[in-house]
Amino acid sequence: MAKAHASIPQDLHQVEKMQNYYQFHAKIYDLTRWSFLFGREAIIDHALEAAPESRSILEVGCGTGHNLVRLAENFTKAKIIGMDVSAQMLEKARENTDAYQAQLVLEERAYEKGEYNWTGKLDMILFSYSLSMINPFWRELIEQAYKDLRPGGIIAVVDFHDSPLRWFKKHMSNNHVRMDGHMMPVLKELFQTEFEEISRAYLGVWKYFRFVGIKA
Repeated sequence: MAKAHASIPQDLHQVEKMQNYYQFHAKIYDLTRWSFLFGREAIIDHALEAAPESRSILEVGCGTGHNLVRLAENFTKAKIIGMDVSAQMLEKARENTDAYQAQLVLEERAYEKGEYNWTGKLDMILFSYSLSMINPFWRELIEQAYKDLRPGGIIAVVDFHDSPLRWFKKHMSNNHVRMDGHMMPVLKELFQTEFEEISRAYLGVWKYFRFVGIKA
């Protein structure tokens, strides 16, 4: 798999925080995240239903490659790009996706406002539990995704949504996650809604959402 040179990120401090955070968590990510990163399989099913012929797919914040495997299995003719700022996470992704390396390119860098590589070219962009960690630039990246998608292309997002418990939101913020119900309105403002759903986790301790939108 190809590995692109890292670019200069918009917020070096935030990228460094993410790199430091995942330097340890990469080792245990796949063993632990199944217990609270809900909806990852479902969002790919919804994306497949909305755009089964997608040939160019980008996942922003691909982590250890969990979603990349499912994307490669379901979009067998697609060229898939996985992007992440953590070298440790991408090393795991290379191991986990070895069987699909002919389809995949991994890039160690941040997705940024002002990208020109894919303007109007991509069929699909997937954000899976990544936008809630990209603060304060989450809106800029949704807007950038809009620019990078071709007309009729889709954005697919699964992420934390909100929690009624102040202590839990504080706990999540200590792990770089914002949970204020802030993303769904922007996604619906920019994209034509194909699918949306907000679900409860652990009897309502928090909510997560799935959204598939089309660039009109």
